[in-house]
Amino acid sequence: MLYAVSHTTTYNYDAPVSYCHNIAVLKPRKSPGQELLEYKMQISPEADEISERVDFFGNYITRFSIQKEHKQLKVTTVSKLNRDYESHRASFRMEACTGITLEQARKTLQKTEADILEAKQFVLESIFIRHWGENIREYANKSFTPGRSVFEAAEELMQRIYVDFDFVSGFTSVSTPINEVMEERKGVCQDFAQIAIACIRSIGLPARYISGYIETLPPPGREKLVGADASHAWFSIFIPGFGWVDFDPTNNQIPGNQHLVTGWGRDYYDVPPLKGVVYGSGRSKLNVEVDIARIP
Repeated sequence: MLYAVSHTTTYNYDAPVSYCHNIAVLKPRKSPGQELLEYKMQISPEADEISERVDFFGNYITRFSIQKEHKQLKVTTVSKLNRDYESHRASFRMEACTGITLEQARKTLQKTEADILEAKQFVLESIFIRHWGENIREYANKSFTPGRSVFEAAEELMQRIYVDFDFVSGFTSVSTPINEVMEERKGVCQDFAQIAIACIRSIGLPARYISGYIETLPPPGREKLVGADASHAWFSIFIPGFGWVDFDPTNNQIPGNQHLVTGWGRDYYDVPPLKGVVYGSGRSKLNVEVDIARIP
């Protein structure tokens, strides 16, 4: 399945900004069932300096600076992706995935094979997922019971977060502690992904944060609104002997072709779509528009 993705981020400033330096994680990465065919980034005003590199996790990172006065920053990326994730997703239901218990997973994680060592970094605390309370461990233990399949436990954890937490846009910010989200049971997709990751790490298993997009489909008989799609986030758990398995607690589903991957890391801090610093005074207003279109 082919997709065209357009992502526009606009900052309007109350007062002129004399300089800004930015880091973008907007170029979709190659991942299971996903191939990047085309990519283009447009920056207005034109960047004075720009560079691209691949980070520690294999994500594409673009750095750029604007060294002239401006009252608006506009960054637009256009991507063309080939997405064929369904066969990979079907493998999650096979015995090789569903047959691994919590005890078996913990035992295998003591080994020193390359894939185990790579995954074990995702057991550690990270910038936004740290100092989790006993309430998070207790919440995890309700699903991850002795002798149970890790896959089944993770799927149930996803379902419980979907039921127990309310999606409330604007209730949290990127710096809201996970323990506060856990207590209030409110947030957005990045919060739900990070709660799940904290739960999984609290019992000693690796979990990583996935950043990307999700295609939103209109109600039957209604036209799809341009720009109505959104940046999205979900989580992935490492099942030793099988590999990484994705879950989307915001929508209570295992991601499929409609989930397009931009990057992954330990938490949101590693893969924000756009972040930076500006030299200027006054406030700024942010507007983000995402559009995902299927290509016949």
